[in-house]
Amino acid sequence: MTEPVIFGEHLLRIEDVLAVAQRRAPARLQADETFRSRITRGAQFLDTLLDREGVIYGVTTGYGDSCVVAVPLHQVEALPQHLFTFHGCGLGKLLDAEATRAVLAARLRSLTHGMSGVRIELLERMQAFLEHDVLPLIPEEGSVGASGDLTPLSYVAAALAGEREVLYRGERRSAAEVHRQLGWPPLTLRPKEALALMNGTAVMTGLACLAYARADYLLQLATRITALNVIALQGNPEHFDERLFAAKPHPGQVQVAAWIRQDLAIDAPAAPLHRLQDRYSIRCAPHVLGVLADSLGLLRQFIETELNSANDNPIIDADNERVLHGGHFYGGHIAFAMDSLKNLVANVADLLDRQLALLVDTRYNHGLPSNLSGAPAATAMINHGFKAVQIGASAWTAEALKNSMPASVFSRSTECHNQDKVSMGTIAARDALRSLELSEQVAAATLLAAQQGVWLRQRLDDARPLPAPLAAMHSELAATFPPLIEDRALEGELRLCLEQIRNRHWRLYA
Repeated sequence: MTEPVIFGEHLLRIEDVLAVAQRRAPARLQADETFRSRITRGAQFLDTLLDREGVIYGVTTGYGDSCVVAVPLHQVEALPQHLFTFHGCGLGKLLDAEATRAVLAARLRSLTHGMSGVRIELLERMQAFLEHDVLPLIPEEGSVGASGDLTPLSYVAAALAGEREVLYRGERRSAAEVHRQLGWPPLTLRPKEALALMNGTAVMTGLACLAYARADYLLQLATRITALNVIALQGNPEHFDERLFAAKPHPGQVQVAAWIRQDLAIDAPAAPLHRLQDRYSIRCAPHVLGVLADSLGLLRQFIETELNSANDNPIIDADNERVLHGGHFYGGHIAFAMDSLKNLVANVADLLDRQLALLVDTRYNHGLPSNLSGAPAATAMINHGFKAVQIGASAWTAEALKNSMPASVFSRSTECHNQDKVSMGTIAARDALRSLELSEQVAAATLLAAQQGVWLRQRLDDARPLPAPLAAMHSELAATFPPLIEDRALEGELRLCLEQIRNRHWRLYA
């Protein structure tokens, strides 16, 4: 494991959430007394207000449109349990372990601002959940992304209180049973603590961190695949000339072109050209991929600002003895970031799908066999190579493109018109992960096809020598994915390639 990720007063990056989510780094709470006293002041201030019988939303009132309903002091302690109980109505698939850890990390970071009125004991228990890998089973559906991720986060609050189910050591167990095994008393959530846990953007933000990292790697992988396809298709390397991109200097676009030049060793003497201009999916690859490259900085800003914010309601300002009622649970920035990312990665899938279509078609692949089949002449008529793989990639691309419609424009008035404008950020984040899944499938298909195309090209008399970066990857791929000579079912190899993509198996660009 790497150095611990410290949850406290300093800013976290997407990479910190990823390290915790993938259990590459332990999560630790900031340990100094200044931090602990800041957290404690918030909880003590709430107790002081209760002693004065002050009106605090969600503490001495009902929730949502029920904020006009006063809760007598003798019922205040029971209110948190009712909040996570009636929100126990999530449906759909359960978040996987990595996503659940990201959600816990995002919520813990928000609460460490000391502006949510929770005890230090609650933060310590959340850190212990991450340390011992006690993962609440969270259904992914049921949040509209304002008033926070109420329903999915209710499963976190309930698990901390020893209710519902968790994943522990690979088994689905009751939270109460795991608490007993670990010697932990279940937490009795104090006034405001259930609301603080649930009334925030942790689910959409945790998922957004994972989506960002996958998109960043997909960008680099798509660039490498493009370079391989320039070789396979005998493309014109001058399309990536540095002087050309100086004339239209979008930084991300310039970077992608530089990566391709590096892969192609473009400063070496070029072979005679067969044509002046390649088709757009090759010639314009830096322009397509550059949009994603140039957008990542803005998306990072949106995600990390949300990650490092206090985003529940009300905000507890203990230092100035104020309770601030607002709408920081609204996930609009994450919704925009994830809707944008869906569009960006779908365009990457479309680019790679078009490159694959060129590779298999003898009208456009410049001398390669039909469907990239490596079969000898005696059996060529019964072999079909990558024909079905290209059909599959087309299907995955179509679904990713269909999925690019923004979720954030489908705001629905809910909860007796109290939540009358909502972000849909969690749906957008889930959509983005699905689009990434589909785009990674297209990348796996196109990478294996590019590998086959390069192998076939190297067997021809007019083959160019492989530049060193591509030769190294071609050799590594060949050790796992042998050339396709006689037809074989490729599902297993596609799944292995997909697993390697998701594990960021290849080190691509610095």
